[in-house]
Amino acid sequence: MAKVTVRYWAAAKAAAGVAEEPHDADTLAEALRAARERHPGELPRVLRRCSFLVDGDPVGTRGHETVRLADGGTVEVLPPFAGG
Repeated sequence: MAKVTVRYWAAAKAAAGVAEEPHDADTLAEALRAARERHPGELPRVLRRCSFLVDGDPVGTRGHETVRLADGGTVEVLPPFAGG
């Protein structure tokens, strides 16, 4: 199982109550499932609207279960941003 860092930004950070945390997960789907379980309040709702970067690369419309995570990698959780 890969050890990754999940970084939360803006509304996701507020919902999780932390800026980042470690997770053990082989896919993005597994990491997000673990995050939802760890923070069952507002975070699951916020995650439905987020986009994600894995090691700096946008996930886009790929299925989260198909996005493999590398040991030592980073998942960025990006809620929709307003303004400029």
